[in-house]
Amino acid sequence: MNAEMVLTAAGGVGLFLYGMFRMGDGLQKAAGDRMRRILEALTVNRFASVAAGLVVTAIIQSSGATTVMCVSFVNAGLMRLEQAIGVIMGANIGTTITAQLVAFNLEKVALPSIALGMLMRLAGKRKQSKGFGDVLLGFGMLFLGMSIVGDALEPLKTYEPFLNLMLLGRKNPLIGMLVGIIATAMLQSSSAVTGLLVTMAGRGIVNLGMALPIILGSNIGTTSTALMSSIGTSLTARRTALAHFLFNVFGSLVFLPFLSPFERFAAATSADMARQIANAHSIFNITVTAALLPFISRFEALICRMLKGEESIVERGPIYLDARLVSTPFMAVVQTKKEVLRMAKLCIENLESAVAIFLGEKRDRRRFDDIENAIDEIEEAVSYYVAKVSQHDVSVNEAKILTSVINICADLERIGDHAVSIVELADYSTEHQLPFSEEGINELKEMINKVLEAVKVAVEALETGDKVKAAGIVTMDDVLDEMERELRATHIRRLNQGICYPASGVVYLDMISHLERIGDHAVNIAEQVLAA
Repeated sequence: MNAEMVLTAAGGVGLFLYGMFRMGDGLQKAAGDRMRRILEALTVNRFASVAAGLVVTAIIQSSGATTVMCVSFVNAGLMRLEQAIGVIMGANIGTTITAQLVAFNLEKVALPSIALGMLMRLAGKRKQSKGFGDVLLGFGMLFLGMSIVGDALEPLKTYEPFLNLMLLGRKNPLIGMLVGIIATAMLQSSSAVTGLLVTMAGRGIVNLGMALPIILGSNIGTTSTALMSSIGTSLTARRTALAHFLFNVFGSLVFLPFLSPFERFAAATSADMARQIANAHSIFNITVTAALLPFISRFEALICRMLKGEESIVERGPIYLDARLVSTPFMAVVQTKKEVLRMAKLCIENLESAVAIFLGEKRDRRRFDDIENAIDEIEEAVSYYVAKVSQHDVSVNEAKILTSVINICADLERIGDHAVSIVELADYSTEHQLPFSEEGINELKEMINKVLEAVKVAVEALETGDKVKAAGIVTMDDVLDEMERELRATHIRRLNQGICYPASGVVYLDMISHLERIGDHAVNIAEQVLAA
């Protein structure tokens, strides 16, 4: 064993990993955004969730990527924990496809595949054809990398320290599992580790008994990606990552006492050692999934007991816009008004959080971001829904309401954007440790209270149709404009007297400007109520 062998093998592994990622990216490009849609649409029950996880992982060639996708979906409120567990189970089966491909020993087609893939990349004009070119490129690189690794590691057949480690791992499977965990955590891919084992078995470097403990360990090591991606996410997203970890640990520990009969069973599936290892990997994951699938609900309950706590998840997207009511404008208008009110209340919550953060209070930033995303999604969904409803036979009054709804949504969305800008000002002030005078803060609090009152009353008027309240908000327009001018003038006076720090002044002036514009949007909403 020398440095040249190590570097050559490392280069082969790098080429294999790059090929695997390139093949996955190519398939995603060729399929468009279907992978995410599969996960969103095909998780209606536990069996569909497993199938979705299997298909997506087989295509993108990474169970880690599928699980990270699940964590992000759960964090965004697009997927329930039970659905995510099913997808993870399917992902564990899907990841075995790589080892099965490597076991076919297709090294002879590696270079022709690369040549054809590059030709498609250069000659193809459509995104889909270029995607398939990437698939062939990745496919060829994957097998070329495995061929380089196999050739480089040939001397290990007679290298005593390596053989001793493999024999030790076979006699003490926990050591073999540890090797698998470390190797997979380093490579961030259980497929790569299993592919290496299959290639080495094809060269006679390792046998089935040596490979099995490492395969069990690689199943645990692959959970490191999801565990890291769950840091700083919602409670449910962290539960998803924990479910992936516990599921794989449970499967490995259950198989550990039965390695000898498992080895005999896997050996009976094929005369080829490389195929035996690939089959063992598949059998292991399929068996564990089949065993735990009926108990997903109990497994979910266990995860929730281990990571205790409750969190209010912001439901993404519209909840009142029923596509079946589009052809019934009267009912569609009622549902649209409900959705707009929901949007308005989310705007108020985020505005309150934003000004609280600016004044130094601690708030849930993750919830703030989730609400902002929900506001944007509702505004887009309402616009689309109104356009669909308007294509039908709507009355003059209904058309007037739908036009008003679009205008109100635009104002609410802008209030949400101003809330984001206020939080950004707060972060800037904290990062640069900008001080504010007590007088300035007190004046600011007065304007904040006035603006919050204007927004809340405008939304109340919208909800109840109270034109008296709406008229009161319209008269506040001049009051808020005058307050903004006075605060600006008094602040400049403090700057001239050296009471305020100049850099803080820029933030202060931006803040009162945002508040004044929020007041304008509240007035716009009130005017829509008066016009109704």
